[in-house]
This record gives sequence, C-alpha cells and structure tokens, in this order.
Amino acid sequence: MLSAALGATGEQAAANYYLERGYAVVARNYRYRRSEVDLIVQDGTRRLVFVEVKVRTDLRYGYPETFVTPAQQQRIRRAAEQFIISHNWQADIRFDIVALTPNSAGFRVEAFEDAF
Repeated sequence: MLSAALGATGEQAAANYYLERGYAVVARNYRYRRSEVDLIVQDGTRRLVFVEVKVRTDLRYGYPETFVTPAQQQRIRRAAEQFIISHNWQADIRFDIVALTPNSAGFRVEAFEDAF
C-alpha cells in the first residue's frame, strides 16, 4: 500500500513539474462527492489542466500511468465538470496523467498530456 506521505510528496513533485513549466496551480485535491482531482493547473493560455498523479515505488506490477482505470477517469471527468460549472470556466481543458517513480534525485516524472 502506498503511504500517504509518499503520495503527498509525489503530488508536490507533480506540482513542481508544472510550476517549472510556467503553469499556475489553481487547486489541489479538488473533491466533488466521491471524486477527486489531484491537481488543477492553468497554463499561460486560457486552458485548465486536470491532473491525475500516480506514484509507484517500483515497476514490478506495471507503469504508474496504467493504473488510471476507465472508472477513475469517469470520476475525474465528473469532478472536472463540477469545477468548470462552479467557476464558470469557458475556455479549453485537458486531462493529464503524471506518473512518478522514486529515484536518487527524488522522482522520475513522466507527464502524459491529453491522456484521456
């Protein structure tokens, strides 16, 4: 089982990844009913990016990005839809997955834009 501390550290690493690329963090751990979006960021244009962060301590059971199931994607879409409505967002959106595995420098970060 993934520890909460490792998950939180991974989410911070994902936030740093986007911040280093000029994105602004709009929300973290946005919840709507039983759904959650780990990270919502905005790029320099008018685009919101809803990010699912996946951390795995090793690749023995597969790559982190493969653990985002269709059911989870649907829950993320529902939460994103609620965020869009509640903030009257009228511009582009995108769904990314950030896959993280620990390494000697902290984390190996792989971002999959428009993942679903």
